[in-house]
Amino acid sequence: MTEEIIDFENARLKMKKWREDIDRNSEEIVEYGECLIAEYASKLGDELWVLYEQVFVAALDCYRIDLAEECLAALHKQFPKSKRVFKLQGMYHEARQQYSKAEAVYTKMLEDEPANLVAKKRLIAMKKAQNKYEETIQELNDYLKDFMADQEAWMELSELYIHQQEFAKAAFCMEELILSHPHNHLYHQRYAEIHYTIGTSESMEKAKKYFAQALKLDPGNARALYGLYLAASNSVQGKSNTSSKKKSINLSQWTANKIVDMYSMQPNENQRKNMETMFEDLQISLPSNIPE
Repeated sequence: MTEEIIDFENARLKMKKWREDIDRNSEEIVEYGECLIAEYASKLGDELWVLYEQVFVAALDCYRIDLAEECLAALHKQFPKSKRVFKLQGMYHEARQQYSKAEAVYTKMLEDEPANLVAKKRLIAMKKAQNKYEETIQELNDYLKDFMADQEAWMELSELYIHQQEFAKAAFCMEELILSHPHNHLYHQRYAEIHYTIGTSESMEKAKKYFAQALKLDPGNARALYGLYLAASNSVQGKSNTSSKKKSINLSQWTANKIVDMYSMQPNENQRKNMETMFEDLQISLPSNIPE
């Protein structure tokens, strides 16, 4: 444990900031939170209960079941009829892979409140945790019929379709997200990546278009730039039309130069290594022979 955590106010402010920023840095939360609970519980006032919940979730992430049980017991004692604590009980059973017990908790929550989105989504998440992908996909589709604005659900469904190699369906999910959030560059980027994976001539053209749109929305999106380079280079090989091939060659050269510029601007070695990892992930090597 660091010396910094000994300072009560500093540790409390760190925990508060992580809650507000929704940071899931679970190991640090467990470290700081466990110390605050053990040493300073009496000084936290009502904030103690928020802290217990924060530490509980982080403890499950770290599989610190002993700490999670301590937090859950304290919350249950303080709020014996709380629906929020009831949900935490379900999450505890999930972490222990006691899926039938967790399902009973969430089913009871839905009986009491049929529109409880948390319970609905936890039941779907449990199916995925048990690798029941077809059932998860079906339940997500049913869920989205009633809650079409749920971005997280559309993204999850897209990833599940990718896992099942149903790329056209995955692309459809991203289209829904782009329609409702046209300025989100990450949605355009992901849609382009799916079409790049499909690999047909038509899909490669869509990949170029949407990688370019992602870059337009966020000029610093390195992954979209690399993707555009790959898609343009791929199109060069497949083009028979001279005019189209020339456009793809020019686009490939332009993106290659941008990549080299971006790499050379990285201020330290760690950031350079992160960039190199991106190149490897996208099957791009850092070349000395990129056209200037």
